[in-house]
Amino acid sequence: MGEKNKTLVLTADIALPVDTIRQLQIDLASDNLIVITQCESLGCNLPLEAASLDTVIAFSDIAPYFREQWFAEFSRVLKPSGKLILHKRVPSPEQEKASMNLVRQLLMSGFQEVKASNVNYSDISITIKGTKASWTVGSSYPLKIKKASENTLPNIPINEESDIIDEDSLLTEEDLANPQLPIGGDCEVGKTRKACKNCTCGRAEAEAEGKLQKLDLTPDQINKPRSACGSCGLGDAFRCGGCPYRGLPPFKLGEKVALSGNLLVTDL
Repeated sequence: MGEKNKTLVLTADIALPVDTIRQLQIDLASDNLIVITQCESLGCNLPLEAASLDTVIAFSDIAPYFREQWFAEFSRVLKPSGKLILHKRVPSPEQEKASMNLVRQLLMSGFQEVKASNVNYSDISITIKGTKASWTVGSSYPLKIKKASENTLPNIPINEESDIIDEDSLLTEEDLANPQLPIGGDCEVGKTRKACKNCTCGRAEAEAEGKLQKLDLTPDQINKPRSACGSCGLGDAFRCGGCPYRGLPPFKLGEKVALSGNLLVTDL
């Protein structure tokens, strides 16, 4: 008996009608049929080698018969591109729902080209057909990867008459000139410390008398202290280096500078 178009016929019933088997032989043009009845007793384990069948045809009157475990076993025994045909008796009102459920289950099990068919045997109500994938688990296929060209950057033609502007041409002579540092009005500005033009702390008088290093406070500066910067009365932390009030406690402008009683007491 040849191995061409080897077909397995399954049924959960005790027997399969002879007319059904003869019709299958005519449709498949082959006498190489393996018929297994009461297949539920096998526990979803067919006594066949993997990838040994061209077609599997299953008949069922039992609702739980077509389930995921059986579909996995059908896929195991089928050859790549093998055919699976399911026939199931379903009452007329439930045919559409049952057909959709079987199609979805076969697709989830990895079968391809799944569709409902109008071909019926005996009084079977619905028929679903599917095809096992042409590839097998563990198969490989070489990928053709094109080598990247050395010049990966696009060649963009530049028109000399286009509206491209040279950024340097936007700069004026004033932009290119060195910036001038602002001249401050503080006495600390400059390489040598000089009094401000509107000096009120006594530094200008000290410079005129040559007493810059030893600046003595006048009675007017003690009794009515004034400050051009407004920071002389806040304390040494806010006074400039040449402030005559350096070393004195904080005071209020316009009020007499009061010295603490222990200012002249030695710490030793």
